[in-house]
Amino acid sequence: MSEEAVEPGRAALPEGWLQVDGLDIEAQGVARRADGKVVFIDGALPSEQVSAQARRRKNNWEQASLTEIHRESAQRVRPRCPHFGLHEGACGGCKMQHLQVSAQVAIKQRVLEDNLWHLGKVKPQLVLRPIEGPTWGYRWRARFSVRHVRKKETVLVGFHERKSRYVADIRECHVVPPHVSDLLLPLRALIGAMDAIETCPQIELACGDGVTALVLRHLEPLAAGDLDKLRAFAREHPRVQWWLQPKGPDTALPLDADGPPLAYSLPEFGITMPFRPTDFTQVNPHINQVLVARAVRLLDAQPTDRVIDWFCGLGNFTLPIATRAGAVLGIEGSETLVARSRENYEYNAARQRLAPTSFVARNLFVMTPEQLTADGVADRWLVDPPREGAFALAKALADLHQQPQLRGSWRPPRRIVYVSCNPATLARDAGLLVHQAGYRCTAAGVVNMFPHTAHVESIAVFDLAGADGH
Repeated sequence: MSEEAVEPGRAALPEGWLQVDGLDIEAQGVARRADGKVVFIDGALPSEQVSAQARRRKNNWEQASLTEIHRESAQRVRPRCPHFGLHEGACGGCKMQHLQVSAQVAIKQRVLEDNLWHLGKVKPQLVLRPIEGPTWGYRWRARFSVRHVRKKETVLVGFHERKSRYVADIRECHVVPPHVSDLLLPLRALIGAMDAIETCPQIELACGDGVTALVLRHLEPLAAGDLDKLRAFAREHPRVQWWLQPKGPDTALPLDADGPPLAYSLPEFGITMPFRPTDFTQVNPHINQVLVARAVRLLDAQPTDRVIDWFCGLGNFTLPIATRAGAVLGIEGSETLVARSRENYEYNAARQRLAPTSFVARNLFVMTPEQLTADGVADRWLVDPPREGAFALAKALADLHQQPQLRGSWRPPRRIVYVSCNPATLARDAGLLVHQAGYRCTAAGVVNMFPHTAHVESIAVFDLAGADGH
């Protein structure tokens, strides 16, 4: 049947056709059959009319693969990468290259607002303008799997295939910097020429402002000839700095100790952040600069304010805050990261004036009201937890609000800026802050840290009810 013969409305669709009404967080098109059953369709976009083949069925929903597009969305675009798609062997690193970037951001914003409302019963007073940046070549951190495929007589270096444990046969990648994409085939040749061809399962990428660190995970000690091959590769590709990781991340060491330091900068604050390639740093340095600037601006710390940065990591937010506030406390779960954040503070404090700043290590997933008050009064908080969120912290704050006898002279922060990498745990914590801890969600918005993926990063502001926020 021709497209012109199809009348508007689901009831008029020919048998077997589906009207796609939305997109879920996994970038699957969402449609409904005539009986109301929800169908999740890989590769389909909102407003499209499609046919699909069910591959998994449950009572109320099913997952399906796209077989034909009868009416195409105006927001569908041609993917830049030849390895993206639904075909066998397609790379699973991206999920949304077939959708306009502006539409990707709009969908992520809706996911954030839906999570806040449905999970936390919270509606922000202001929806912040999305933070956006370069959509290609943005990924300065990545973990490439390495596999010697004997049947094909080749080595694969890349991401996994869609919904598979197999490594995709990729020859280019457009979300990593161009010079890193250009390394994929040379890396395959390098590993293929090494004695350790079977015992190097992973190469971790970490780009700094002038250095491209490649961390080679190796299960057995490397022979002298293999080390020579690595050094020759680095000479041929001058940005490359090899690190060797025989066991866990803490065992990673540079192949040669005389290389330039790995670091990234936050120029608005005059901050330089040295880091190890196995440290946690933001994947997208362009967005990170904007995100840090917005978070510090929203925090609005004054020279008389004391600020606590929870889950401070290497000091990505702590040190910029220290250029504005009167005193800062950074709290992190890892003793190793606390030591690294102290080093970064001393490195930058030698170059400019920073507020007195201290760092402590503590398990932030186990928090009591007594521990919270022991950290002293802070005018403002910055919270940047991992995907698990900051439930224990929000719960302790709620307990102090509901049990004034526990507070003594302690008082809660007037403002909290919460940076999240998981909208579901943000929504859960927001529900606690708003409904049990006395805060209003005054603003929230998305951060497109990972274009072409379904990952949703966001930022939210909570102001203490009755406080002026300043």
